[in-house]
Amino acid sequence: MSCENSKYQDQLLRESYISELDSTERDYYVYLPKGYDELDKIWPVVMFLHGDGERGNGKDELVYTRIHGPLYEAWAMKKELPFILIVPQLHMFGRDTLGISYLVNRSTERVPKRLETGVPDRAPWLGGPAIQTTQMVTEFSDELPLFADGWNRVEGDLINILDHTLSTYRADSNRVYLTGLSYGGFGTWYMGSQYPERFAAILPVVAWGHPSLLPSIAEHQLPVWAFAGGKDRTVEKKYFYKGMADLQEMGHQQVLFTVHEDLSHDAWKRVYMGDDWYHWLFEFQVDRK
Repeated sequence: MSCENSKYQDQLLRESYISELDSTERDYYVYLPKGYDELDKIWPVVMFLHGDGERGNGKDELVYTRIHGPLYEAWAMKKELPFILIVPQLHMFGRDTLGISYLVNRSTERVPKRLETGVPDRAPWLGGPAIQTTQMVTEFSDELPLFADGWNRVEGDLINILDHTLSTYRADSNRVYLTGLSYGGFGTWYMGSQYPERFAAILPVVAWGHPSLLPSIAEHQLPVWAFAGGKDRTVEKKYFYKGMADLQEMGHQQVLFTVHEDLSHDAWKRVYMGDDWYHWLFEFQVDRK
């Protein structure tokens, strides 16, 4: 285990593990909130799954997971988050050989850094077309979206990382939450469907739920708050509606769906810079009776 920038009251640690997928050693981040060492309390836990552009080797490339999401807010922007945050990194799975510009042209030098004083400038918002109405998609193929090289391939690693965190840190096993953006949002839907008893609530951002994943979520009444960007042409909002409606038709009592009509695929920026998302998560805990 190593700690970065320990002079701050919050801490960013690196933990190592051996991946079940390929037997390689990889690292993940554990963010400990301000007051963790001083306060005698058990903390809620949030696992965050990043998007496509932040995948890597789990070593020197782990820093890419600081670019977006709650770890960016906590570490670069110094937002005080009242929970333990787990941030693993997804394997590359050869996607860096496909000519994808945001993977080929990235550099660790451009990762937002924690400054001695102040915070770095936020990245500009993505552009997008004018706000449009859309029709709901009602027919889906049997193939799950973005799963050939997605988070589902390392589900064993994610559960092992979660278990290690719960046994190593002052973490509340009844208040474990899962969130992710884009690729990580689809991973959130998947992990929630496979392990609905492990998470108190899930919050997928700019990613929709495939119909085949929803029955177990509804059966276990796993709370869901999903987000879409109204101007998003990467993951269009028209794919979200049927799944959200299906959950309600299955009798799910805790389903929220928010569309940021003025934003594109990076609607996650507004979601994670606010407080509503984790305040909502903390309304729920696992009932193990």
